[in-house]
Amino acid sequence: MAYRILAWFLRTVTRVFFRQVEVAGLEHVPKTGPVLFAGNHPNSLIDPILIITTCGRKVHFAAKDSLFKGRIMRALLRGLGAVPVARKDERDGGQVATGPERDATERASANEAAFASMFQVLADGGTIGIFPEGLSHDESQLSKLKTGAARLALGGAENIQGPVTIVPCGLTFIHPKRFRSRVLVQYGPPVVIAASAAPDAVKAVTAEIDGALRRLTINAPDWDTVRALDTVRRLYQPHEISIEDRVELSRRFNQYYASVAADPRVMAIMARVRTYQQKLDELGLTDRELARDLSKLEISGRVLRHLMLVAFW
Repeated sequence: MAYRILAWFLRTVTRVFFRQVEVAGLEHVPKTGPVLFAGNHPNSLIDPILIITTCGRKVHFAAKDSLFKGRIMRALLRGLGAVPVARKDERDGGQVATGPERDATERASANEAAFASMFQVLADGGTIGIFPEGLSHDESQLSKLKTGAARLALGGAENIQGPVTIVPCGLTFIHPKRFRSRVLVQYGPPVVIAASAAPDAVKAVTAEIDGALRRLTINAPDWDTVRALDTVRRLYQPHEISIEDRVELSRRFNQYYASVAADPRVMAIMARVRTYQQKLDELGLTDRELARDLSKLEISGRVLRHLMLVAFW
């Protein structure tokens, strides 16, 4: 009951916070049976909320134990069935434990208990949510995945002597820092881990999860490249399309660009694209406004705005 109430509340929050939440690939989410959702992690606590409110299953997320310190947050996480996981603080080279200090033995014991809890969820035919990147980040591409998701799926399959389904989930925020922006929650084709899978297949399964997530997300060397290629996408895009198609188009542009980035012709085109985008920014215009005739009222409004900017500069 608590989970349903909290999920309803979080769904309401997302409707207020986002102008549009587009969900794709729900056909890949099994209605029953043990499932492990593995998502990218670009937006901190918003990420699990989006999966909880869109996947159609009750999800138990693995959460770092330090989040359970506050009374309100602890009650919220417990109500959502979250499982506390202890880990090393990666900002200090992996030498200091998060939350209250603990030695390696205590941390290992805590995580054994966490894994046992998650194995039980899978044994009961439930679902686990995990972000294999570990920490949330604002980088322009996936971070190196940790092995926890693979170990959990392999151990769960061995424990229940049956298959565990890994469902990759790509989260793409159109304007991540803007209120009332849009987001795509995309579930990809599942990776099924059989009970007969070799326990030492952790690296192979992690690589498979990595590939699945890259097929659902936009990955580029830096944000400047992402923005330039998004400009290319807007110029190429013939009309308004769904967020899913927009993300797929951007992903393909980025994927192709990675293979031709060193070509002098491509470098010249990208330089022109960046100059074009810079001019738009300076004039406060968008591609759509260039493509149509502005009314006299719109022109007057823009002139007035620029005069005010000059006056206060």
